[in-house]
Amino acid sequence: MPAEPGMWLALADVTLVVHAAYVMFVVGGQLLILAGWMTGWGWTRGLAFRLLHLLAIGFVVLEAWFGATCPLTRLENILRAHAGRTRHEMSFIGYWLDRLIFYAAPDWIFILIYTVFAGLVILTWVVYPPRRGLG
Repeated sequence: MPAEPGMWLALADVTLVVHAAYVMFVVGGQLLILAGWMTGWGWTRGLAFRLLHLLAIGFVVLEAWFGATCPLTRLENILRAHAGRTRHEMSFIGYWLDRLIFYAAPDWIFILIYTVFAGLVILTWVVYPPRRGLG
């Protein structure tokens, strides 16, 4: 029995929420690391958190450099296609999450932004290094 379009749309929206959470982890994580540096929060030096954060932005940068489509974007598009919809035919929350994380600009701008941001993450790693056993 084929799945209902509503199920595919729900899965696409869940994928979009996961994608937005990933973006928030990368951006918000860096903001929290900087805030932790200024306020003395020990958990922002936790090695596991910092390593996961570094790997998250590293994955984004490698995708951009190699021109790869994000797997979450690809999955969301596949799920919407199974429902017979396009990216622009989505739920209210899906629409606003989509607007939050997707922008129209030439690829080189995203490559530059991601690379500079990764440079900030690496610089922060060096000048405010993680410590084992924290977090």
